[in-house]
Amino acid sequence: MDDPKAQVAKAKEEALSALASANTVEELTAWKNTYLAKKSPLSQLMGLMRQIPAEEKAAFGKTVNDARQEVETAFEAKKEQADKAALEAKLKAESIDLTLPGRHYDVGKTNPYWLVVDEMSAIFASMGFSIVEGRDVETDHYNFELLNVPKDHPARDMQDTFYLGDQLLLRTQTSAAQAHTMLDSKDKAPIKMICPGKCYRRDDDDATHSHQFGQIEGLVVDKGISMADLKGTLERFVHQLFGEKRQIRLRSSYFPFTEPSVEVDVSCAKCGGKGCNICKGTGWIEILGAGEVHPNVLRMCGYDPEVYSGFAFGVGIERIAMLRYGIDDIRRIYTNDVRFLKDFQEK
Repeated sequence: MDDPKAQVAKAKEEALSALASANTVEELTAWKNTYLAKKSPLSQLMGLMRQIPAEEKAAFGKTVNDARQEVETAFEAKKEQADKAALEAKLKAESIDLTLPGRHYDVGKTNPYWLVVDEMSAIFASMGFSIVEGRDVETDHYNFELLNVPKDHPARDMQDTFYLGDQLLLRTQTSAAQAHTMLDSKDKAPIKMICPGKCYRRDDDDATHSHQFGQIEGLVVDKGISMADLKGTLERFVHQLFGEKRQIRLRSSYFPFTEPSVEVDVSCAKCGGKGCNICKGTGWIEILGAGEVHPNVLRMCGYDPEVYSGFAFGVGIERIAMLRYGIDDIRRIYTNDVRFLKDFQEK
C-alpha cells in the first residue's frame, strides 16, 4: 500500500490542479461536488485510519484535515473571484443610462358610468334596498313571459332582441332579476332590491342610443305598498342625486309589467323648469319609467295580488351620467378614450 501521507498529498494536488481549470460559477459548483463532497478522494482517505498504528493516527488525521482546509481555502478564494466577475458582467449588460428621461405612466380615471352606478347604488342602499346580481344571458321565460309579456305581445316589438338560440337571449332589461328574486323569496317575504347591469337591444348607434346600455331596476313588494311609496322613494332618490331643489313629475304611460305606469321627469337644472334648449322648452327631463307591479306579475311569481302589492322602476345609467355630467354623446362612454376620461375627471 502507498504511503498514507503520499496519498493525501496526491489527492490534494489533484484537487488543486482541477480547481485551477475551473473559472465560472458553474464549473466551480461542479468542482465542489467532486472534490469537497463526502465521497471525494480527500474525504475517503480518512478511511485509512483503521490501517494506521495508534501512535500515528493523530498525525495522519491532522495531515488530512490540513490538506482539506487548504483545498477549501483555495476554492473560496476562486469562487469569490468568479462571483465578482459574474456580477460585473451582469451589471454591464443591465447598465442604466441615468441621462435618459423617465417613463411616464398615466393613472387611470373612473368612467362616469361606474361613478353613477356606485352613487345610485349607495343612495338606494341607504334606503334599505339590497343589491342583486342579474344575468346577462336570460331565458325568454324570465325576460318576457314572467313580466307579463307573452309571445306575440306587441310590447316585444319595442325590445328588438339578440337571441342566442332556442329560448336563450341577451337580456333586454334588468327586470328579469325581479322575477328571479320573487320566485326565490322564501315564505314570500317582503322584497326591496335593485339590480344594476347591462342590457342589450338591437338599436341604431347615435348620440343618444346604443345597442348596449346600463339600467338599474328596482322592486319593492310588501303588503300595502302604493303609488305614494313609489313617489316618496323617487323624490328622495332625485334629491340625493341632483339636489334638494329638483322636483319630479309623474306622467301616465304604459309598461306591460306595471299597472298603473308612469314616466318620471325631473325639473331641468339649467332653467329651473322655465324652459331651455336642454329640456327642449318643457322645463322637464325624462329620467326613468315606473309603476305599481302588475297583478299578473305578482301572481306568476307566487305572490297573491289580493294580499301583496309593490312598485318597480327602471333608470338608464348612461342617461343619468349624461345629465349629471353634461356628456353630449353616449358613445363617448364606451370608446375607451383616455382623453375623455381625463377631461371628464378634471371637470
